[in-house]
Amino acid sequence: MSEPQSVTWTFVRIKLSLLRNGLRQSSGRTAAFVISIVLVLLLGASQLLGLILLRGNEHVAAAVIPLAAVTALGWAVMPLFFPGGDETLDPTRLVMLSLRARQLMPALLTASLVGIGPLFTVLLALGAVLALAQGVAGAVTAVIAMPLMILVCVALARAVAAVNVRLLSSRRGRDLALLSGLIIAVGIQLLNLGVQRLGAPGGLSTLEPVADVLAWLPPASAVAAVQAAGDGAYGTALVQIVLSAAALLALLWWWHRSLNRLMTSPDASTVQAATAPEKTRGSGSGKGLAGLLPQDRTGAVMLRTLRYAWRDPKTKVGWASSLGVGALLPAVFAAQGNGSVYNACWAAGLLGIQMYNQFGQDHSAFWIVASTISSPREAYVEMRGRILAIALIATPYVTAVAVAYTLILGEWRVLPELLGLTLGVLGVLMATGVFSSYRFPYSIPQDNGYKNVVPGQGSLAYLSIFGGMALGVLLCAPLIALTIWLHLSGGHEWFWLLLPLGILYGAAAPALALRVAAPRVSARLPEILAAVSRG
Repeated sequence: MSEPQSVTWTFVRIKLSLLRNGLRQSSGRTAAFVISIVLVLLLGASQLLGLILLRGNEHVAAAVIPLAAVTALGWAVMPLFFPGGDETLDPTRLVMLSLRARQLMPALLTASLVGIGPLFTVLLALGAVLALAQGVAGAVTAVIAMPLMILVCVALARAVAAVNVRLLSSRRGRDLALLSGLIIAVGIQLLNLGVQRLGAPGGLSTLEPVADVLAWLPPASAVAAVQAAGDGAYGTALVQIVLSAAALLALLWWWHRSLNRLMTSPDASTVQAATAPEKTRGSGSGKGLAGLLPQDRTGAVMLRTLRYAWRDPKTKVGWASSLGVGALLPAVFAAQGNGSVYNACWAAGLLGIQMYNQFGQDHSAFWIVASTISSPREAYVEMRGRILAIALIATPYVTAVAVAYTLILGEWRVLPELLGLTLGVLGVLMATGVFSSYRFPYSIPQDNGYKNVVPGQGSLAYLSIFGGMALGVLLCAPLIALTIWLHLSGGHEWFWLLLPLGILYGAAAPALALRVAAPRVSARLPEILAAVSRG
């Protein structure tokens, strides 16, 4: 056996060993893996059967070509969202081996074909070429196009992983992995909308303009070449195959260059940066966001809260989920034909609950905050800073969602009342968040898992969130009742009053809540610290 073949076979055995050893860790993981294989086989087989059944349909290319492009996109983002899903994606673990990048590439490329994802891709690629292949020329092109599409997908994943390997092994990479749940949720909603549209009569025809463009983008161009060859357009088929082949070569060159750089350059984490003293001096200079905030305790609390939202993985996921879903839900309702301008209140509600369990975000570090609070006044300033930090992001965002939604639905005349209602809801929920934060605090696990409540405090979390939201609905009742009364009574000329009333309502509720809660926060500091320090 030659040396390249020996290295390739060794890496395939390493990949199989990693899978086998991972399954030996627990019976639960073994069961999950077996279930995953069964589900992938069922999904892949149904996908294969569905594509074969589309064979002969006049719009088959409109479905198959975008599907090939989406598959390649999935391979491109997989290393970013699931960096721990394949240990062999990290080439820095191989730098101590006496192997050149030219020897590693075929071995790693072959190892990438072992797993559940490659199995699904093979089934999908097989169904794609079978759906489009017509005649001898189409069959011959399909034999070339299928492995070409698979190799482009695998090489794309490897190249992306090699370029971003430093990111994937860092804290930001772990944050990105946590955010993958949000991206997947948004993607599922968009896919659901797309399926609903395609289910209508003539739905596939709406994809034809998209398919015409994607037919010239690798690796979808390789799949499109099968149809072109079957239709007798041999020149077009040749160009499309060449495009995919050129993309494969470009990806391999990009990957080879990244591997060489990773295997010959020092790790930046072990080299002291020459500019570190300058960065250290600049960090406390008051520039940037810190320079725009008040230079007192309120500004310090706001800056700390905003840094939590940017740096702490779970806090970041909460903010990203609220921002993403708050804008997505109104759009989903509108696309489904259930559009109402008042759906923009979802954005206010989701951002308002960011005020809930404020002390739990500090975890055991809350003792530092508690040690600086010796009076109700200091507790008031602490909570006020946290509210202002949330309002700094939530107020313009909620306003932008309300304005955009009224313009999309063509109901800009109701913008004043909508803004008043959404800002009122936002303020009331932040007010109830003040009470739930000190009355029902709970601890958030500090590991990288997806649990947001430590064992034994689930009831506190439910009381904090759902109890606060129920109270918020009751407190919003006067503003909602006034809006309904104006609609029923025909007082359209007075709708503009809802804007200043809503702003006043949204500002007065947190201010009153702070006045009432500050003495209680100051008195309950030991109980709060004990509750948020568990786990």
